[in-house]
Amino acid sequence: MKFLPHLFENNKTWAKETELREPGFFKTLSEQQNPDYLWIGCADSRVPANEIVGLKPGELFVHRNVANAVVHTDLNCLSVIQYAVDVLKVKHIIVTGHYGCGGVIAAMSNTRLGLIDNWLRHIKDIQHKHQEQLREIDDLELRQDRLCELNVIEQVMNVSQISIVQDAWLRGQELQLHSWIYRVSDGRLRDLKNNINNGEEAVDIYHQSINALLNK
Repeated sequence: MKFLPHLFENNKTWAKETELREPGFFKTLSEQQNPDYLWIGCADSRVPANEIVGLKPGELFVHRNVANAVVHTDLNCLSVIQYAVDVLKVKHIIVTGHYGCGGVIAAMSNTRLGLIDNWLRHIKDIQHKHQEQLREIDDLELRQDRLCELNVIEQVMNVSQISIVQDAWLRGQELQLHSWIYRVSDGRLRDLKNNINNGEEAVDIYHQSINALLNK
């Protein structure tokens, strides 16, 4: 007995239609992986990385976790970044958050959820760091949206400080970091204007991005 037969049928249909639409697609795909982009996004099922940016399998290297966090002790995330930068030679690392992120909303509440509370501590630290800015926003939903934006900017700053990324810049490798955010309700991406090309400019661009949010 095959479990979840409808998913296998969906896969069969997808594979057949893809091959009919683009003969030889899977053979070519199996022989190489050469993406220009690493996407670090949220595990939320409503935020499918490839579909959002209209890229095919093989064109976007993807890492996802709750609230798109980049933590310096997370060997899973660091391993993905190292493979993407050192082996695949991606040219862009894109951290993409989304408005209404359950992880961010949970971090803002005082509700105890269990094991995930330890992971969300990283988001709570960001909330504490920017508490003055967040306190100025009376509307709860807008305050949550602002923390979603701040979280993305902070995670890109974390990426810029990782030794893998710093070493790539030191050896002259082309690598740009981006802060994006997605709104599920309209399907659109927004650039948070926190694009970093090298280690020297990271701190200045970070502060400019934070100030831009203050002046929204």
